[in-house]
Amino acid sequence: MDELKIGTLKGIDKYGNKYYENNRFFYGRNRWIEYAPKYGTDYDASQVPAEWYGWLHYKTDLTPDKDPARPKYKWMVDHTENLSGFSGAYIPYSTTRPKIEAWVPPKSS
Repeated sequence: MDELKIGTLKGIDKYGNKYYENNRFFYGRNRWIEYAPKYGTDYDASQVPAEWYGWLHYKTDLTPDKDPARPKYKWMVDHTENLSGFSGAYIPYSTTRPKIEAWVPPKSS
């Protein structure tokens, strides 16, 4: 996002990210993303949905809107970004007692 590139807009996902391509650039550098303005400078790769991830990494040349063979089942969950380090992060819990307990120093009287 900090360099000027000229390319063809290939699509926009439902989160507002824009995907571009310019085949005059080197292979591997000719597809890129401009993240939605709502992210500002706080963007990362986990904000790219799986269908566009495949196109960005050359797994397919068809954009998600032009690929009729792409499966879409009702049990598929909507994309969420990685929230590690934020309040929405997943924190597992356990109901078993720990085998090691922290030492508590004796109180001096």
